[in-house]
Amino acid sequence: MKIEKEIWGKGPDGKEILLYTLKNEKGSFVRLSSIGAGIVSIAVPDKDGKIADVVLGYPVPESYFADGPCAGKCPGRYANRIAKGKFTLDGVEYSLPINNGPNHLHGGPDGFQNKVWESRIDREAVEFMYFSEDGEAGYPGNLKVVARYSWSEDNALSLTLTAMTDKPTVVNLTNHAYFNLNGEGNGDILGHEMKINASVYLPTDETLIPTGEADPVAGTPMDFLEFKEIGQDIKEDFPALNYGKGYDNCFMIDGFEPGQLQSAVKLYAPESGRLLEVLTTQPAVQVYTGNWLAGCPVGKCGRSYFDYEGVAIECQHCPDSPNKSEFPTTTLRPGETFTEAIIWQFSVK
Repeated sequence: MKIEKEIWGKGPDGKEILLYTLKNEKGSFVRLSSIGAGIVSIAVPDKDGKIADVVLGYPVPESYFADGPCAGKCPGRYANRIAKGKFTLDGVEYSLPINNGPNHLHGGPDGFQNKVWESRIDREAVEFMYFSEDGEAGYPGNLKVVARYSWSEDNALSLTLTAMTDKPTVVNLTNHAYFNLNGEGNGDILGHEMKINASVYLPTDETLIPTGEADPVAGTPMDFLEFKEIGQDIKEDFPALNYGKGYDNCFMIDGFEPGQLQSAVKLYAPESGRLLEVLTTQPAVQVYTGNWLAGCPVGKCGRSYFDYEGVAIECQHCPDSPNKSEFPTTTLRPGETFTEAIIWQFSVK
């Protein structure tokens, strides 16, 4: 494994932005940026051996700051939505910035995804660290977050996310990469086939806040228990699809056990033959089919992406968990360590 580091630019505060390239002996590679501990590129072969970049992103670092899609980055302190930007912890109510309709999304407009993290090469991996101060975006507690990436000879990208706090707080961390297994800029993902290891999903209100219930996917357009084209049911008249103009929904992973890796999603592109399996220790996965990509910054392909040109597979805890006691807890207390893992395994068939 070869890891190279270069200076990619400077952030708004003048801090150096670093770009890391991890390349295996087969020539497949990953590029990572210190902006939001982000995935910039994943280049892997198709069924004919042709290597192409299968992650949506931008050619210049400036485009990664405050982009609507949150392309490839690690949002926080709380990925996904918190209703009305409010939650109560140990009897104290906290208020967060509203940036998605009436709700708080991805830690707010100044979330972790828009920060330049500290970074270093650590043996065969790259580590990113961000220190979030007590009160940042309204959240309690000084929080230290580390995102550690490694790239294998068999084209598996592994991410371990850890966090520690000095006061009780709430944490939900993921990565927000968008995948197009035909190569970024090569059309939409509606013909991709997807399989989700989830018998239930979380219905929401029209602002995409979960109701607190978990409904069976069987007999609905949410059923991906077997491989199905993403576009097959995406235009169906169904509340979950109407609210988000496509899939933007949280699925509860079957067989979840804390700390245990479980297959969450498999994504297959018949045209290229590329297959992606996403495994995680997290209890849920938000699947977002890029319904609002249009108008994003110019991508690596030389133009802005259109809607549905990438699918985000965000392994995480549930949206609005701080306000939903029925969901797995996202409370982190002093002395505890938040630890979750995500693996993206690429192959061909």
